[in-house]
Amino acid sequence: MRVGKDSVVSLEYRLHLGDGEVIDQSAPGQPLAYLHGHRQIVPGLEGAIEGMSTGESKQVVVAPGQGYGEHDPEGVRTVPRSMLPPGFNPEPGQTLMARTEQGDIPLRIQEVQGDAVVVDLNHPLAGKTLHFDVTVREVRAATNEELTHGHVHGPGGHHHG
Repeated sequence: MRVGKDSVVSLEYRLHLGDGEVIDQSAPGQPLAYLHGHRQIVPGLEGAIEGMSTGESKQVVVAPGQGYGEHDPEGVRTVPRSMLPPGFNPEPGQTLMARTEQGDIPLRIQEVQGDAVVVDLNHPLAGKTLHFDVTVREVRAATNEELTHGHVHGPGGHHHG
């Protein structure tokens, strides 16, 4: 079976930014399982995997627009320290979750300036070209239940308790 819409794909991957230094990867023997065609991985990688079969490997380069988007300067803001949780001591590099009307979003602290904090709402990989080494470990048709729930069940997927 080939990777296509509504298939469950088990994928081993390594991600680097072109320098070979791995910044994310699947755990050994535990491939990532996802529902193909349902926007569960970055679009550029999903498109590149389309049509692959079990056992196939490839290297994929994903431009920012097909990955986590371009870095948006509007996403960098200076906020009063009082907006942060009480007792929290902000330091550059830390990540917090901010509750918004659109849901929870991560924000990274870039700089602390006395009573003000510079935060970045962009995804940490926004503006970056992503380099993936991928191997398809399994491809199967998704079950009706998986399609209804919108996620993979079983190994590498979601478990209902």
